[in-house]
Amino acid sequence: MADYKEDYNIKIENVVASTKLAEEFDLTKIEAEFEGAEYNKQKFPGLVYRVSNPKAAFLVFTSGKVVCTGAKNVDDVHVVIGNMAKKLNDIGIETIKDPVITVQNIVASADLHAVLNLNAIAIGLGLENIEYEPEQFPGLVYRIDDPKVVVLIFSSGKLVVTGGKSPDHCERGVEVVRNQLDGMGLL
Repeated sequence: MADYKEDYNIKIENVVASTKLAEEFDLTKIEAEFEGAEYNKQKFPGLVYRVSNPKAAFLVFTSGKVVCTGAKNVDDVHVVIGNMAKKLNDIGIETIKDPVITVQNIVASADLHAVLNLNAIAIGLGLENIEYEPEQFPGLVYRIDDPKVVVLIFSSGKLVVTGGKSPDHCERGVEVVRNQLDGMGLL
C-alpha cells in the first residue's frame, strides 16, 4: 500500500475529531486566559482557539465538548488535544483523563496523473452513486459504499476524498476509483 500511496500522491489535508474534555467549560474564563482565543456567543456558541505546533484549531463548547480541526494526521490530533487538556489544567480547569477521541472526518487529496473524461466516467459508473452537473460544479461527486467515502473526481485527474474515518479509508477510496476507471478503460 505504501507504493500505491506515493504513486498517487495521497495526502491528508484535514482531520476533524471530537472529544469531551470536561463536564462543562467556562468559555469566558478560557478566552481571558488563552491568548488569541475568540468567544462571541452572539456570533457562534463556542470558543475558537488556534494552535500552531502542530497546527490545528479548536471549537470549545460549554458542554465540555471540543472539536479539533485542521490537523494533518491522526497522531497530531492526539498531541494537540493532549496539549489543550494540559493547558486547561494549568489554568485550573480540571479535564477528563484519557478522553475518548473520535475521528469524524478525514479529507485527503490524490492525483491519478491522467486527464479524465468526466462525461464518460458518469455514464460508466452509473447514476445511482454519482452526481455530475458541470454547470454547477466542475467535479464529479462519487459516493462509495465500502469504504464509506465521497470522492470528488476532476478532469485534471485530481481527487478529493472526504468522509473517511481513517487514512486507510481514504487510500481505499482512491484505489476503488482507480480500479473502476482502469476497468472501464478510462485511465
